[in-house]
Order: sequence, then C-alpha cells, then structure tokens
Amino acid sequence: MMAAEMAEQPGVLRRILDRAAPEIRGVAGRIAERRPRFVLLTARGTSDNAALYAKYLLEIRLGLPCGLTSMSTTTAYGARPDLTDVLVVTVSQSGGSPDLVASTRAAREAGAITLAVTNNPDSPLAAVAEYHADMLAGPEKALPATKTYTASLLALYLFTEGLRGGDGADAEPLPELAAQILARREEVRALAARYRFAERMVITSRGYGYPTAKEAALKLMETSYIPALSYSGADLLHGPLAMVDNVSPVIAVVTAGRGGEALRPVLDRLRARGADLFVVGPEARVAEASAGFVLPVEGVPEELQPILEILPLQLLAYETAIARGQDPDAPRALAKVTETR
Repeated sequence: MMAAEMAEQPGVLRRILDRAAPEIRGVAGRIAERRPRFVLLTARGTSDNAALYAKYLLEIRLGLPCGLTSMSTTTAYGARPDLTDVLVVTVSQSGGSPDLVASTRAAREAGAITLAVTNNPDSPLAAVAEYHADMLAGPEKALPATKTYTASLLALYLFTEGLRGGDGADAEPLPELAAQILARREEVRALAARYRFAERMVITSRGYGYPTAKEAALKLMETSYIPALSYSGADLLHGPLAMVDNVSPVIAVVTAGRGGEALRPVLDRLRARGADLFVVGPEARVAEASAGFVLPVEGVPEELQPILEILPLQLLAYETAIARGQDPDAPRALAKVTETR
C-alpha cells in the first residue's frame, strides 16, 4: 500500500493544481481581507512537519510571525488565550484526532480565524473550523503517510500564495518532476543497502529543507525502526555533532538556495569528522558527499523544493524497511488515525 500511494503523488499534485487551487485561493482571499495579525499552526506527526513548512512560508513570504501551538495548554490545562484576529491553521490528513478538534474549537471560541487543511471534508475538524481546504489526496490506507504529506505541502503553498495575491503558477512543473524522481526507485534501492544494519541515523538541513529532515526521520523510524534524529544544521553544531562518527550515517537535505548555502559550513564539519554523508539535493552538493540523490530542481523556487526533496527519502524509508525484513505497510504499535487528547 505504501508503495502504491507513493506512486500516486504526481497525480495527486496535478489534481490539486487543477481542481483544488481555485478554492484554496478563494479561501486565502477571504482570510487576507480580515488581516490576521499573526498565525498559529496546529498539527501532530507528519502534519506537524507540514505545519513547520508553512511556518517558513508565512514568515519568509508574507512577513507574518508564526508559532507552532502546544495543544495541551488548551486540552489539558484549559488555557484560553485571547486569539482575536489570529489565524489558526490546523493540518490533519484525517481530521479526526480529538485534541486537534478540541483545540480548533477552543481557538474559534477565543476569537481566532480558523482554517482546517485536511484530506477529509466530512471530518470533525473540518466541521468545527470556519474555513476548510481539501488536499484531495484520495483515501490513504498505508499507515506511513506519504501522498497526504506532499499534498498538504502543496495546499499550504497555494494558500500562502493566495494570501499574498499570487496564483501559484511556479508549482506547475511539480507533477512531472515528481514522476521523474519516483521512477528512480532502483537507484534508491541500491542506496538503501547502505543502511540495512544502521543502528542510528542523523538527518539535517536548514531553512525550507528542515521540515523535510524531520519528516524523513519520522518515516525511517516508523517503517524500519531505525532511531533517526533530525536536527537543524545550526542545532547540530550546538552539541549533537559530537556523536557523529564514520559509522552512523548522516543524511543532509541540501535545498538549492539560501538554506543550502547556510548548511555548507555544517557539511564541511561533517566531512571533517569522517561522517558517512548522504546528500539529497543539487548535483554539485551530491558530488561532494559519500553518496547521494541528485534532485532535478533547476528553475524550481527554493520554497517549492521540499515537495520534491521528500520523495527519494520516502522511497529510502520504504526500501530500507524491506531490506531489514520489516513490513512498511503495518508498523508495529501504530494506528492510521491516532486519537491523542
């Protein structure tokens, strides 16, 4: 199921661009008229990584300050902050987790403008939010979320562009580029053999690539059970670099743009430590590493590259799980809809 759903992603991206984009722009236009003063993003798991991507988009592209919410302040402690003129965006593929529903309801009651971004327009979350954006990914049955992650990234990008009056046209090449990347599965399978016996992994990036690093770590942990630690490149230098050696693999997500340039000193330090370095990014950066996956990102704006960056890492998580004798469709101890409170 995971393999089939990964393969659906070019079609999902095209469907969003063709069918969902006008509605998302319309919602964004109505919210923009209300001039929110800042944004709070609410999510769990994979959707939390999508929300982090939205934080970068909104702060960089619009200059809107953003925060990631701590839902327990509302659901466990009963806090009721004044959210007048605050935009609260809740991201959830299922729209069914009770804490997401409760915190969104509380935010609306506290005066917030609420938007739910889900894969289920009939979900409880969509019902309690004032606005809804449907990511149109279709049913996702595999426990590891893949197509709903890239769908949520594109939906959030289009929403952000709508807030600033843009049309999102830069996203048009994404479905074809995604298909090119996913067609290179054999290349990833060969790379996965490097990690069959890995005891831990470190994944790092900066800027727009940091949510990709966090999502890749999550996918590796839930499919192959490898402890995968994700760090901003800056945070990696503030202590965790000490654990890096020539045994534990390091994956660096190098976005072509300012984030990738900011990561270069980190890559230099990793090479100096003899790290087993795997780079996902432009050809020039891959050539400097022990191994890597070249992304076709020429002409793709930096803010859109995360939608492509995660694809080889989804494949890597899948192929590594298979190589280790695990079933990526059925990770132990997990449920498709996680009902946290």
